[in-house]
Amino acid sequence: MVVLTGNSLTFEEVQRVVLDKEKVELAERSIERIQKNRQTVEELIETGRTMYGINTGFGKFSDVIIAQNDLEELQLNLIYSHACGVGKPFSEEISRAMLLLRANALSQGYSGVRVALVQQLIDFLNAGIHPVIPEQGSLGASGDLAPLSHLALALLGEGEVNYQGIRMKTAVALESAHLEPLTLKAKEGLALINGTQAMTAVGVVAYLEMEKLLLQSEMVAAMTLEGLEGIIDAFDVDLHRVRGHQEQIDVAQRIRQLLKDSKLTTNQGEKRVQDAYSLRCIPQVLGAAWQTVHYAKEKLTTEMNAVTDNPLIFSEENKVISGGNFHGQPIAFAMDFLKLGIAEMANMSERRIERLVNPQLNDLPPFLSPNPGLESGAMILQYSAASLVSENKTLAHPASVDSIPSSANQEDHVSMGTIAARHAYQMLQNARHVIAIELICALQAVEYRGVERMADLTRDFYNHARKLVPSITADRIFSQDIARAVNWLKHDETSRVSNACDAGIFQS
Repeated sequence: MVVLTGNSLTFEEVQRVVLDKEKVELAERSIERIQKNRQTVEELIETGRTMYGINTGFGKFSDVIIAQNDLEELQLNLIYSHACGVGKPFSEEISRAMLLLRANALSQGYSGVRVALVQQLIDFLNAGIHPVIPEQGSLGASGDLAPLSHLALALLGEGEVNYQGIRMKTAVALESAHLEPLTLKAKEGLALINGTQAMTAVGVVAYLEMEKLLLQSEMVAAMTLEGLEGIIDAFDVDLHRVRGHQEQIDVAQRIRQLLKDSKLTTNQGEKRVQDAYSLRCIPQVLGAAWQTVHYAKEKLTTEMNAVTDNPLIFSEENKVISGGNFHGQPIAFAMDFLKLGIAEMANMSERRIERLVNPQLNDLPPFLSPNPGLESGAMILQYSAASLVSENKTLAHPASVDSIPSSANQEDHVSMGTIAARHAYQMLQNARHVIAIELICALQAVEYRGVERMADLTRDFYNHARKLVPSITADRIFSQDIARAVNWLKHDETSRVSNACDAGIFQS
């Protein structure tokens, strides 16, 4: 059971809830804070004090005072009018992460909501009810208004959800799960949608997948080094120590340990003096990619334990403060930075694929074909990889440098953080396909060199991969091999990396 306090959620807990479907509950002290905060809101409403979004309109309408008997309708109208998302829906994992992160933010007790609202978010999580939330439509300031409005609709029993693997009307899912629709009170609609939980949820899921894929890319790169009889001296401990970047040092150490008993690697001068950069500079490039991951993790950890709506209620001081915690700039920057690491991981992988298939760059069969000329072998696998890394280069353009004013220029600078996060996640899917293609080519290369001469850990990886990707003995529909390899890397390929972790190699 993961207990939400609002300020202590970890990535390990997110993974347990989002991916492993662990149950969630509110901490007792969070319940007390929420109740006290809500009481303050109700007392302030009775005084007639003007408070943004509680008894005023929204955005440019912030100067319009709303009558007390219209406050609940105001909140409902907000959700209806702001549910303007378009495009395909977020994955169930991201929808689930949004529910978790919104519940966690509200559990700090600064948002003026009732315990019942936070409990509804938790009940959705525990019942496996996942709102259908369109990906596009958020500017990443004033919060992720459109995506979170679709989440809020589901809490009210409207819109659609995914429940037990079926997309259905929310009302049907609530009846099946024995839950009641939520009715919004003053301030609660705004508290639900004024936050960064869409961009942060996408960022959190992207981080978890990127960390895993980077480790896998190191394993695949090590196999490629064997397939190309790469020079192990380039990973020497002293070489990397004197530069000083810890992530670079760590990657070099992991590669050394992966290949410590390999008979396929060479020493400098044995077959050549130096390898190409895509082999020789693996620690330098992937080490830098790890730096983007670590930066993203730091900012995401802060944000998933942050209070990001507006206004905020401070009961002890009897203050209601309008501010801009909903602005997504920190996450926008972090996601744009992460995109660079994703792009370069894939870029370098594609260059290694080229070295594996190009007969001018190696002494392997041309394009790893068993019958060159009659059969094209892995020729077009490299084409697909090149297409994917080119697409990633366009997606890597920073979303955070753009801003388009909205709400009649009241909201005159926005972060585009959700676009940055979405593009990072899309790039990650592309990158996984590139790593899968390198894996297919590396498998064929080491088979040609002699599997029995591989290092123990890479040979273990090879043996499991071969259960999904057979040896290339004739041309076939390689898209099917790519799909199986991608699925393995994303969902099933844990035991091989776990073995390396147990050996003390993959400790990021």
